[in-house]
Amino acid sequence: MGRYLGAKCKSCRRAGAKLYLKGERCLGDRCTLELRNFPPGPRRRRRGKTTDYGIHLREKQVMRRMFGIGERQFRNYFVHAKRIPGVTGEELVRLLERRLDNVVFRSGLADSRTQAKQLVSHRHFWVNGRVVDRPSFLVHPGDVVEVKSERRNRPYYRNLKERGLDALPADFWISLDPEQLRAEVKRLPNADEMEENFQHLLVVEYYSNRV
Repeated sequence: MGRYLGAKCKSCRRAGAKLYLKGERCLGDRCTLELRNFPPGPRRRRRGKTTDYGIHLREKQVMRRMFGIGERQFRNYFVHAKRIPGVTGEELVRLLERRLDNVVFRSGLADSRTQAKQLVSHRHFWVNGRVVDRPSFLVHPGDVVEVKSERRNRPYYRNLKERGLDALPADFWISLDPEQLRAEVKRLPNADEMEENFQHLLVVEYYSNRV
């Protein structure tokens, strides 16, 4: 399945939920979902009742699109999560949270996961002193993610400092040094620290007879 290159706001409208793909715009009054809270395309006067399959599919699509990954890759994450002891749904979200682009977003070094993916792909970051340009790279406790020294004087990162990049709470699973533009993964995220805008149980049920 190819990468989606269409309008980000249409993905939110199609999912019927905010996916936070455009940073601060998603938090304000200009959010397209606030202005046009209906699916894209011709409007129907009446919509039939959503089936159980439709509910499960929608939840899977919300999770997949929020993290900006394709169907095959998402399915592989689910297969990986099933092999990990514990609650499969939580382990699936934990794997997604460990992606490098998500860590860059969570630490505040990017305004959205979409932007974080682009910055990582353009080789803006070191992980433990080595350049990593794969957004899907999975971090581990103790890993240090930092902006490359030659990139720190670029306008975007200077603006981050001028804007006041706040340090993360001390008990959060990522720590941030705003001055050095450096984040450290202290541990894996707990269930209450992970993305909560979807019901991972429905995603597990969707794949239960398909994997």
